[in-house]
Amino acid sequence: MGEKSSSRCCCCIWFIGIIVLIAVVLAIVFTIRHNKSNKHPDDGADIVPLPGSIDKNYADALKIAMQFFDIQKSGKLENNKITWRGDSGLEDGSEAGLDLSKGLYDAGDHMKFGFPMAFTATLLSWSILEYGHHMDSTLLNGSLISSSMLILLPTCSISRLEIRRLIINVGIGRKQCLRRELSPRLIQRLQGLRLLLKRQLRAMAAASLVFKQSDPKYSSTLLKHAKQLFGFADNHRGSYSVNIPKVQSYYNSTGYGDELLWAASWLYHATEDKTYLDFVSKNGDEFGNFGSPSWFSWDNKLPGTQILLSRLTFFKKDLSGSKGLQGYKETAEAVMCGLIPSSPTATSSRTEGGLIWVAEWNALQQPVSSSFLATLYSDYMLTSGIENLACGDTSFKPSDLRKFARSQADYMLGKNPEKMSYLVGYGDKYPEYVHHRGASIPADANTGCKDGFEWLNSEEPNPNVAYGALVGGPFLNDTFIDARNNSMQNEPSTYNSALVVGLLSSLVTTSTSLKSFIYTLSTPYWLSFYKCVCTLKLQPVAPKDPLE
Repeated sequence: MGEKSSSRCCCCIWFIGIIVLIAVVLAIVFTIRHNKSNKHPDDGADIVPLPGSIDKNYADALKIAMQFFDIQKSGKLENNKITWRGDSGLEDGSEAGLDLSKGLYDAGDHMKFGFPMAFTATLLSWSILEYGHHMDSTLLNGSLISSSMLILLPTCSISRLEIRRLIINVGIGRKQCLRRELSPRLIQRLQGLRLLLKRQLRAMAAASLVFKQSDPKYSSTLLKHAKQLFGFADNHRGSYSVNIPKVQSYYNSTGYGDELLWAASWLYHATEDKTYLDFVSKNGDEFGNFGSPSWFSWDNKLPGTQILLSRLTFFKKDLSGSKGLQGYKETAEAVMCGLIPSSPTATSSRTEGGLIWVAEWNALQQPVSSSFLATLYSDYMLTSGIENLACGDTSFKPSDLRKFARSQADYMLGKNPEKMSYLVGYGDKYPEYVHHRGASIPADANTGCKDGFEWLNSEEPNPNVAYGALVGGPFLNDTFIDARNNSMQNEPSTYNSALVVGLLSSLVTTSTSLKSFIYTLSTPYWLSFYKCVCTLKLQPVAPKDPLE
C-alpha cells in the first residue's frame, strides 16, 4: 500500500514539472521551426505591420522593465550591469552533487521556483513570438533572461534510463538568510521512476550546443521528445503541490487540467499535428471551464489557452468554424467582454481609479495579464479583418480592447490616485522601500545570515534601486503603503516582469498587425535564450547513491 502511494506521489510531481517544461520548450521550438519563413500560413502573403508611431513612454518603460531580470540573476555573474549585485548561491545543489547556482530568483527573497519560472519563460517567449518586431536590440537583450529556466530542469541517470531528480524549488528554508553568499538549499529528489526517457532528455541536453548555430533539424529533434514527454505527463496526472506540502504556502497549484490544455495548445502550434487539436477538443469540457471567464496567472493558464486557441480560428481558415474550438473561442470572447468597462458584461472587479482588481496580494498581476491578452485579441481581430466583438447586444472594436489595455498600463505607470508609478525606476515617483533583499542592503555591508533584519526594519529608503521591478500594487481603494515589510503590496516578482514586458511590447506602437508567429529573431538572442531553457546536466548515479 505504501509503495503504491509513493509511486502516485512521484508521478504527480513529475506530471506538473514535465508539463510546464513542455510549454516553455514548445514556445521556443515553434519560433525556431518558423524562423526562415515569412509567409502567412493561409494565403502565402506577407503580413506587414500597419504604420504606427513609437510611443516613447511605453518604449522607455519597456527598457526599464527588462533590467529587473539582470537584478534577479543567481550564480556567478558575468558582464554584471548591476553595480550593487554580486555573486550568490554558488553552492546551490552541492549537497546533491549538482550545480544549481544559475537561474533567476523568484521575487524579493533568495528562492527559486520552477513552477512560476516556467510561466515567466513561456510568457517571454509568447511576447517575442507576437511582438518581436517591436523589439530592437536596445529593447530586448537576450542576456537579461538567459537564466530564466535553469531551476526547472531535471537531471537524469544515463546508465539506468531513469529520472533521478527533478528540481521543484531551490531555497525553501533559507528565508532568514540575507547574505550575498548563500548556503546550500533544499532540493526535491525523486526515486523509483524508471522511464524510457533517455533519448528525450539527451536531446534536450544537446540544446546546450545550439548556441553554435541555428539548426532547424535540432528543433525537430527537440520537438519529437517534447511530444513523448507530453504523453508521459498525460498518463500520470496530478498536482505537484499536493505531494510537496512545503511549496503550498508559496506556489500552490490548484489544478493540472489547465496545464495539460496549455501544453497541448503549444504542441499543436508547433506541430500542426491533429492529435493535439483533438486533445484540447476532447478535454475541453472537463478542463476548459467553458462559459466561465477567469483570470490569467501563474496558477491559471486557462485564459491564455483560450486566447492561444482562438488564434487558430482567426488565422487558419479550415479551423474558423471548428466545433472543438468553439468553447475556447466563446470563453475567450467572454473574457474580453468582461474587460471593456462599457460592456454589458463588464466585470465589477475594479477600483474607482479604473484598475482591474481581483486579489489583495500582488494586485497588479491580473490587470497586467488581462491587458496583455486584450492587446493580443485586439491584434488578432485587426490582422484578420474582424471589425466587431459582440458583447451581449453591444458591439466593440479592436480599438476598445487596446484602449482598455492602455488604461491599465497607464495606471501602472503613474496615472492613478496615488500618482505613483508601480514600475520602479519609471517616472518621478515610485516605491522606495521595495521588499527586495538585494535592494535593501547596502552593497558594502558585511552581514551575517540573520543580520539582514537590520535593513528589513530600517526606516531609510532602499540604498539600491531595483530598476524594472513591478511591485504588487494598490489596495481596492487605490491606496498604497510604501513599506519594506509590506510584501503584499511592495514585493516584485519575475513573472510580473514577464507580463509587463509582454504588455509594454504590445503597446510600443500605436497600431500593429501580427505576422502569425513567423517573426525572425536575430541568432545571438535565441541561442542565448535556448541555452537557458533547454540545457540539462547529465549526472551518473553513484554506486552508493543515498536514493537506493
